[in-house]
Amino acid sequence: MAGEKVYVIDRVVTRPGRAREFVDAYLAEYAPGARGRGMTLEHVLVSPPTWFDDESNTITVTWTLDGAEGWWRMTWQGRPDPTLGQWWTRMDELVLERTRTMASAAQDVDGLTDV
Repeated sequence: MAGEKVYVIDRVVTRPGRAREFVDAYLAEYAPGARGRGMTLEHVLVSPPTWFDDESNTITVTWTLDGAEGWWRMTWQGRPDPTLGQWWTRMDELVLERTRTMASAAQDVDGLTDV
């Protein structure tokens, strides 16, 4: 099967009042390198849809990659790169918690696992 997509979902809970600052930094500083690793930005979602001054927001960023090959290429480039960890360390003042998950459309699973 050709054309499978792998979705990379970053979920970030920001410190109160820091969501807009985090999104700006993510798009300006993190996103260019992610694009260089073959990732395509699909969505940046803010929940709830308001910039709080005194509460946390949850930012959900969705990227796509072209199949298993695209995922491996991104992984091989990103894991040995110390600047990624350094960037996330700098974001500690803006972030309470973060997770990254991978997913695909159900109809793509068989093609993605047949490597």
